[in-house]
Amino acid sequence: MNYTLHQLRIFAHVVQAGSITKAARALHMTQPAVSIQLRNLQSQFDVPLVQVIGKRLHVTDFGREVAEMATGVMNEIEAINYKALAYKGMLTGKLRIATASTGKYVIPYFLSGFLSRHTGIDLVLEVTNKDNVIESLRKNEIDFGVVSILPDELDLEEEILLKNKLYFVGGNSERIGSMPLIYREKGSLTRLFMEEYFQKTEGGNRKRIELTSNEAVKQAVIAGLGYSILPLIGMRNELIKREIHIIPLAELPIQTDWRLIWLEKKKLSQVAQAYLEFLKTEKKRILNNHFHWYLEFE
Repeated sequence: MNYTLHQLRIFAHVVQAGSITKAARALHMTQPAVSIQLRNLQSQFDVPLVQVIGKRLHVTDFGREVAEMATGVMNEIEAINYKALAYKGMLTGKLRIATASTGKYVIPYFLSGFLSRHTGIDLVLEVTNKDNVIESLRKNEIDFGVVSILPDELDLEEEILLKNKLYFVGGNSERIGSMPLIYREKGSLTRLFMEEYFQKTEGGNRKRIELTSNEAVKQAVIAGLGYSILPLIGMRNELIKREIHIIPLAELPIQTDWRLIWLEKKKLSQVAQAYLEFLKTEKKRILNNHFHWYLEFE
């Protein structure tokens, strides 16, 4: 048999993703390229790895066993590579972080110096919503989460990163009362804040639009589709260009804190512990270098 590590890696991704299209996206490959490698791997076996039924990909029992072993092989190869770097005196391993979507404007600045200093570390950063971050923490799938409100259901430790300021914004200040409100999807903390605020001030009766990312909401606001409450951290360029305007409303802005969180009883890996030490030492410098405009904003 002549199957390759590349083919095994691709097949493991296909099984994990449940589709060739999603696997191709995760691997940064084209769909035809993934299909070719999958077909080449299948040619090594008389037993089918996958079957297409009703245009859906179904993994056979044999395929699942192969995928499980392939994942184990990939993990062992990764461990060998880390071990080789460790023998050179380098800190090695993976740092796994999940952040609520607006955290993507914050957490990279708290990571860049650490990753530059420790080139043997691989970062896995997932950008999702608050509910998914908490679920990943609960399942112990990540080292750290980045959120702006602590959940009640988990015992956690935290490191405060930066204030989170949310303002009411629009493309213009006309027809505020008649235009729709643009919300994030369920599970988003920004949506929760908006629902609580407008339920209290307007009874929650205004027409609404729902979108699945802050970027989509921001573009909809710029296009004049409605108004929203958005985090200041993601609007710097739009405010400078005057594409978005902050509209003063009572009891706004809403303020919380962006924070790095982890399970209270979790034994942190050497990499995760090193990152925490870096963060505590370098946080003030990072804030001064990268967030002075934000800290001074009134």
